[in-house]
Amino acid sequence: MAAPMKFHSLADKIVRTRVSSTLNKDVKQFGKKHLFDGDEETCWNSDQGSPQWIILEFSESLSVSQLDIQFQGGFVGKSCWVEAVKSGEESFARIHSFFPQDINQTQVFPLPDTDSTLTSLKIVFDSSTDFFGRITIYKLDVLGAS
Repeated sequence: MAAPMKFHSLADKIVRTRVSSTLNKDVKQFGKKHLFDGDEETCWNSDQGSPQWIILEFSESLSVSQLDIQFQGGFVGKSCWVEAVKSGEESFARIHSFFPQDINQTQVFPLPDTDSTLTSLKIVFDSSTDFFGRITIYKLDVLGAS
């Protein structure tokens, strides 16, 4: 029997992060830097409106296997999907849809095997559990096979 595949964080391979918006343009308190800082007290908080999104650009082509996301309950994406730029291509294409629960715990979203490596990833939150469309994320991690 084969050993289960082990994943590790690919956060150190992210060279650029972009987000759709930041609450009240307050990047110091709610900016994208808080997605990967490991601090349980900080978060990225989008401004109102839908959709919201996060784009991650990698330093090299990678095989991405799953997303780990910890939302703040009440500010959770409802209808979400992942788009990717595959190696050798130039534009984003949808590869997977997911539907988070409205909870505070870290949720794991496996991604399908795309048979190719990725240079960029876009996470789209088409709607939110928040009436105003805001998204709040305390932790985001992108994992791949080791």
